[in-house]
Amino acid sequence: MDFDVDRIRKDFPALDGGTAYFDGPGGSQVPRQVADAIASTMTAGLSNRGTVTATEQRAEDVVVGARGAVADLLGCDAGGVVFTRSATQAAYDVSRALAKQWVPGDEVVVTRLDHDSNIRPWVQAAERAGAEVRWVGFDRETAELPVDAVRAELSERTRVVAVTGASNVLGTRPDLPAIAEAAHAVGALVYVDGVHLTPHVPIDVAALGADFFSCSPYKFFGPHHGIVVAAPDLLESLRPDKLVPSKDQVPERFELGTLPYEILAGTTAAVDYIAAMASDAADRRTRVLESMRAAEAHEERLLGRLLDGLRGIAGVRLYGAPARRTPTVFLSVEGREDRAVYEHLAGLGVNAPASNFYAIEASRWLGLGDTGALRAGLAPYTNADDVDRLLDGVAAAAS
Repeated sequence: MDFDVDRIRKDFPALDGGTAYFDGPGGSQVPRQVADAIASTMTAGLSNRGTVTATEQRAEDVVVGARGAVADLLGCDAGGVVFTRSATQAAYDVSRALAKQWVPGDEVVVTRLDHDSNIRPWVQAAERAGAEVRWVGFDRETAELPVDAVRAELSERTRVVAVTGASNVLGTRPDLPAIAEAAHAVGALVYVDGVHLTPHVPIDVAALGADFFSCSPYKFFGPHHGIVVAAPDLLESLRPDKLVPSKDQVPERFELGTLPYEILAGTTAAVDYIAAMASDAADRRTRVLESMRAAEAHEERLLGRLLDGLRGIAGVRLYGAPARRTPTVFLSVEGREDRAVYEHLAGLGVNAPASNFYAIEASRWLGLGDTGALRAGLAPYTNADDVDRLLDGVAAAAS
């Protein structure tokens, strides 16, 4: 099955308004199949999970179904799928649980490439435990995160390496397997923020070497919440704070309060949608992998068109040139405030916002202070006309 972007675009009601959406890194548009799944779950009758009434069983089936869908998306064990309010909450919950085992002199490694949600929770947990924070910078010209730079900060006291799967502003995709190998060699765990990586490439958590991997369904066509996955036996070793009567088994041990069943139904629908984008294989995991490979190829073609166009516009500065990247660009226009370019594009029906996008350490490292720059991210529903409209808008702003 080919990747048919015209067919896919018909499933997204938001596209009917004519806006070209380049703000997918902050949250993708949603296909009607996901909205329908959320609505039907909310109107079919709701109750807490159980096995006595039909509504109890429906809630149970929704949760079990969502864990299975995430397992097929990420190639992980469904028994290690934890649902959270957000990826930020996931990092705070895991860091607090792990920090209970740290002592003064232990170390955690963070990178300046990361979104702050994979920096500040670890920094704050380390401060409370008396552990030391080791910082890794990235190359300011290429935006690459060298494995040797990470390795240089490791020691036998390293407890966790927190690293992004892909920068949400620069698109950089670090060599996760090599970083994980180095971290595991000194006995450290690896926490991967996969929020920006998951919407763009096929994911295999084990192959990446991630002990923990987080993502957010609202970045890949789903509703707003977070996910973190790990091997069930690793989760068994952690004792998060919880209420006395709440379940103690894994993964429920980490899920505080009643789960949002309608949201989880939407997440399953989002995975099912991804699986059907460009594959008709019998197995959902296979469909996911085939569809994501096709979507990745589609986005890479459009990224080449976008980069070539931007490089041809006088006054445009592109930040970073990583060899492996998501379809994401960070740019400024000489002589124009980023906010003004953002507003100019919005007036043309092109959504490409300007900010540090919570990658505040990356923004500072690049010399942009807390302001950041303009970001444009592609999605599977982006087409060549969208890209050309963005290029025309940037060219007009630069002229």
